[in-house]
Amino acid sequence: MKLRIFILFLFLPILSVQAGIIDSLMIHPRDSIGLTSDSLVLRYLQESGIPISDNNKVKLLKSGREKFIDLFEAIREAKHHIHLEYFNFRNDSIANALFALLAEKVKEGVEVRAMFDAFGNWSNNKPLKKKHLKKIREQGIEIVKFDPFTFPYINHAAHRDHRKIAVIDGEVAYTGGMNIADYYINGLPKIGKWHDMHIHLEGDAMRYLQGIFLTMWNRETGQHVGGPAYFPDTQQLPDSIAEEIAIVDRTPRETPRSISHAYAASIQAAQKSIRIVNPYFVPTKSIRKAIKNALKKGTEVEIMIPAVSDIAFTPDASFYIAHKLMKKGAKIYLFNGGFHHSKIMMVDSTFCTVGTANLNSRSLRYDYETNAFIFDPKITNELNAMFERDVQNSTLLTPEVWKKRSGWKKFVGWVGNLMTPFL
Repeated sequence: MKLRIFILFLFLPILSVQAGIIDSLMIHPRDSIGLTSDSLVLRYLQESGIPISDNNKVKLLKSGREKFIDLFEAIREAKHHIHLEYFNFRNDSIANALFALLAEKVKEGVEVRAMFDAFGNWSNNKPLKKKHLKKIREQGIEIVKFDPFTFPYINHAAHRDHRKIAVIDGEVAYTGGMNIADYYINGLPKIGKWHDMHIHLEGDAMRYLQGIFLTMWNRETGQHVGGPAYFPDTQQLPDSIAEEIAIVDRTPRETPRSISHAYAASIQAAQKSIRIVNPYFVPTKSIRKAIKNALKKGTEVEIMIPAVSDIAFTPDASFYIAHKLMKKGAKIYLFNGGFHHSKIMMVDSTFCTVGTANLNSRSLRYDYETNAFIFDPKITNELNAMFERDVQNSTLLTPEVWKKRSGWKKFVGWVGNLMTPFL
C-alpha cells in the first residue's frame, strides 16, 4: 500500500497547475526610502493581516538535547493542559519517555491532547501503530491522527500537517524544525549528527500558536475546545526584554501564500545581508526571483545547505539550484558536520525567522506550516553566530568544486529539480 500511496503522491502537481503561477508573483515593497528592512517587512505583514505582537520572550533551542530538556521541564510544570501538534512521533526512546511523562500528568488532572500527521507517521521508519495508540489512549491521553489515509488515497496526498507546535497551560509554546524522535539527539548512522533549531516562546505570540492548534484539533475531532482557560492573560514584559514577533501561518486555501510571500518580502527588503539555512533548498519561483533581485542590487546572500540528506535526490536537486544562484553571486556553503535540518533566515542582523517551513514546494504550496518572524537583533545575531560557526565546517561551492561533481550527479540533480514538487 505504501508504494501505491507514493505513486499517487507523485501526481499531485498535475492537480495543482495554478500553484506555480500564483507563487511566481513577486512582492514589491512600497517606496523604501528611509525605511530599514525590518520596518518594511513589519509594514508588509501588517498590511497582509498577519498578527504581530510586541510582548514576547524568546529562547533559542539550538539542539535536540536543548529542545527536549526544555520541553520536558515545561511539561512537568503543567497544571491545566498540554497540547502537542507534530508531523510525527517516532516510536522510540524519546517518544516513549514523553508519553510516560504525559500519562503521569493525566493522573495529576492535566488535559493532554496530541495530534500527528498520518503521512508523517507512515513515512517514518518507526511509526506509531494501532497497538501503540491503544496503549496511549488507555492512559488517558487524547491522541488523534490528522487526515488518515482512506480510498482514494490521492485525495489525501496534498495538504499534510507539517507543523511542530507545543503549548503548555497557555503560557509556554514551542515551534521549529524538530519532531519527536531520538535522532535529534543521537543522529543517524547514514548522515551523522542532526542539527536543528527550535524556539521556546512566552508572551502574546504564544496565543496565536494556541489558536492554530485548537483550530486544527477541533476540525479533526469535532470537539469545541476553547475559552479563557486556554488563553490566560499574559504578563507584561519590560520593554528592555520584550520582543516583536509575527506568527506567519500557512493554512491551505485560507492563507496559501503567507510564508512564501513573507520570505520573498523579507529577501526583497534586505539592504545588506541575507543568510539562509534550509535542509531541502529547492525554492519556488517567487523566492528564487527575490534572491536574484537581492543579488542584483548588491545584497550579500549566503545560503547553507547540508551536503547529505535523509531524503533521496534532495541534495543533488539542492546543489543544482544552488549552483545557478552561485553563478549569480550567492555564496553557497555545503555543510559537512552531519545533517542541518534548521529552517532559518537572518536579514541585515535585525530580524530573523525560525519555523517549520522548508524552502520547497511541499512546504510553500501544499502543507500546513508555521514560522515565527522575530524582530530582535539579539536573537538574530545569536543565529548569525551559529551560522558563522557552521561555515567553518562547510565547503564553499565554487566553479572548481562544481566541476568535480560527476556527470551522473549533475544529471540526478537536474532530474531531482524536476521532481521537487514530490520530494
